[in-house]
Amino acid sequence: MRHIAIIGSGPAGYYTAEAAQKEWGDEVRVDVFDTLPVPYGLIRTGVAPDHQSIKKVALRYEKTALTENVRFVGNVTVGEDISIAELQSLYDAVVLATGAPQDRTLGLPGEDLANVFGSAAFVGWYNGHPRFADLAPDLTGKHAVVIGMGNVALDIARILAKTEGEFAGADIVAHALDALRTSGLETITILGRRGPHQIMMTPKELGELAELERASPHVDPDDLPEPEADAILEPGLRKSVALLRTFAAIPESERAAKSVTIDFDMYASPKAFRGDGQVAAVEVERTRIEKGRAVGTGETYVVPADLVVSCIGYRTSPIPGVPFDERQGRFANESGRILPGLYCVGWARRGPSGTIGTNRPDGYALVEKIAEDIGPGGRKDGRKGFDALAAERGLDIVTFQDWKKIEEAEAAAARAGAPREKFVDIAAMIGARG
Repeated sequence: MRHIAIIGSGPAGYYTAEAAQKEWGDEVRVDVFDTLPVPYGLIRTGVAPDHQSIKKVALRYEKTALTENVRFVGNVTVGEDISIAELQSLYDAVVLATGAPQDRTLGLPGEDLANVFGSAAFVGWYNGHPRFADLAPDLTGKHAVVIGMGNVALDIARILAKTEGEFAGADIVAHALDALRTSGLETITILGRRGPHQIMMTPKELGELAELERASPHVDPDDLPEPEADAILEPGLRKSVALLRTFAAIPESERAAKSVTIDFDMYASPKAFRGDGQVAAVEVERTRIEKGRAVGTGETYVVPADLVVSCIGYRTSPIPGVPFDERQGRFANESGRILPGLYCVGWARRGPSGTIGTNRPDGYALVEKIAEDIGPGGRKDGRKGFDALAAERGLDIVTFQDWKKIEEAEAAAARAGAPREKFVDIAAMIGARG
């Protein structure tokens, strides 16, 4: 019998558990650990609340979680409740699937001003992550700046721009919906250092901006390359740039009919945040592209900003005793191998890149390496040994069956039309299991 511990219950964790089942069948026992009492990681707290179809992938993970040889071990923090070394003594392989939950910082003057947030924190706030439930952003100002040219920036801009009615069917948490009701935003500026041909935005997410009730997207036509230059782009990016051209062609009268403008400010690099206690503006330098890189021109200007959200990437959280690559913001590894018996997968391995589905081949490839390394296994105590240690330390483990009770309670508390009202407090989650 092989005994595998997976730290993290998001897509990378459950795809790896699924791969272990396919590799060894009944000859494996997999324990999937999570700090939170609830599973699914970024599916629950990262995917936009109005993108419910994407969240349905959790049904696949549930199928794996409900099998007898895979167990969810929630409410256990690795590195605090139990060390990596202790897990390695109990399991044939320990896999870190912890994702990249920390915001990268810009390192700019004024970044510590009030109402300046990283996207992990801001997304966690409106998605009900207990760590960010008390963030309390002030949305009453007129101007928001979202820094970044990827889909996370689009998600945040879209959430800020939506009317309450447009959240029908979404699982945005009540405290965020309450705050959005008070929103005074008139302009949401999406700030990017490079140009249209370098964006990381996908057509589906870009296209959603054109469907908003009270908001209209705007692109400066002067920021767009000549149309024939689009021919060299890969198809997805070409579609995205075509949408930007559509936004640039929206008549001023049509934009004026909407109360909110989503303004794409490209070739613009933030240099400092200004304000007295709370942010009031972003100082920006105009850029140009040289060999694919954004280079400052020396021309600066100021963008009003009562709220700033930076979407420039994420970092994995270090764990004591695990080699860490500070520059890349992930665990130091070679094709998923960190140390003998210790592995990483997903964003914890490669950094924050790829889609949810990218984690499936990543998990399967890692299990092949584990199979090469541990052979028949069976030399460790696995979950029996962990359970003994947990009992000794008085750990309050939340099982997958407990999670199903929490899920039922969230569904019962949902506002009309919403799939759930998430608990944003860990004690409330644990209490809901009965």
